[in-house]
Amino acid sequence: MKKIIAMLMALTLVFAFAACQGETAVTTDDAVTTTEAPVETTEVPVETTEAPVETTEAPAEVKVMTYEEFVAADLDTEVTVETYIQATQSWWDNKITAYTQNEEGAYFLYEMACSEEDAAKLVPGTKIRVTGFKAEWSGELEIVDATFEILEGNFVAEPTDVTALLGTDELIAHQNKLVSFKGMTFESLEYKNGEPGDDIYVTVSKDGNNYSFCVEYYLTGTDTDVYKAVQALTAGDVVDIDGFLYWYEGVNTHITAVAAAQ
Repeated sequence: MKKIIAMLMALTLVFAFAACQGETAVTTDDAVTTTEAPVETTEVPVETTEAPVETTEAPAEVKVMTYEEFVAADLDTEVTVETYIQATQSWWDNKITAYTQNEEGAYFLYEMACSEEDAAKLVPGTKIRVTGFKAEWSGELEIVDATFEILEGNFVAEPTDVTALLGTDELIAHQNKLVSFKGMTFESLEYKNGEPGDDIYVTVSKDGNNYSFCVEYYLTGTDTDVYKAVQALTAGDVVDIDGFLYWYEGVNTHITAVAAAQ
C-alpha cells in the first residue's frame, strides 16, 4: 500500500514538472522595440576645378589721326599720327627733336624719346608712327612726351612756295612744313650769344614788311653750308630761302638753305 502511494506521488511530481515546462514554453507577443542606429552617410564633395578659359584679346586698333583731326584736337589731347622724318636736331639725353611731314601736313616733335641707336635710323624720308600729346608754345603746335615706331614707307617733301602768303592768316596753315620764300631782302643778323657758335637771328623783308627767321644751331650747326652762307650775307642782298615754317609769336622759319634770288 505504501508502495502504491509512493508511486502515485512520484507520478504527480512528474506531471507537475511537465506542466511547469509547458508554461515556460508559452510566449506572450509583447511589442518589440527595435532602435536602429542611424547610418552615417558622409558625402564626399566632388571637386570640380574648371580650367580657366584663356581669352586672348586682340590689341585695340590704333586710331591714327589725319592732320585735320590733329589741328582740331584740344591741347593736351593724346594724339597718334603717321608721318615722315624730314630733318632732326641733334640727339641728346635719349631725346630727339624732329621736323616731320606727310602728304597732308607737318608735325614738330619736341624732344621725342629716342635711343642713340634709333636716332641714327631717323634719316630724311623715314616713316614713323608717333604717339604723344598735342601742345603749344608761343603759337607753335607740337607733339611732346612722344614715343615712336618705324614703319615701312618713304616720303621726302619738296619745299612749298608760300611767299604770297606772307602777312596773311593763311600762312599758319602750312606750319612746320618745308617751305620756300622767294625774293626776300636780307636786312640784318644777330647771334644768340653775341657771337658765332649758336643760333643766328635773321631779319628779312618783303614788300616793306620785316620777318624774323632763324638759323637753328641744333638743326644746322656752324660747319654747315647754310650757317656759313647766312654769315656771309650783307644788308640789301636779295635771296631765296628754304626752311621749316616754325612759329614763334609769328612766322619764325628755321632756315635750311639760302641762295641768291633767281
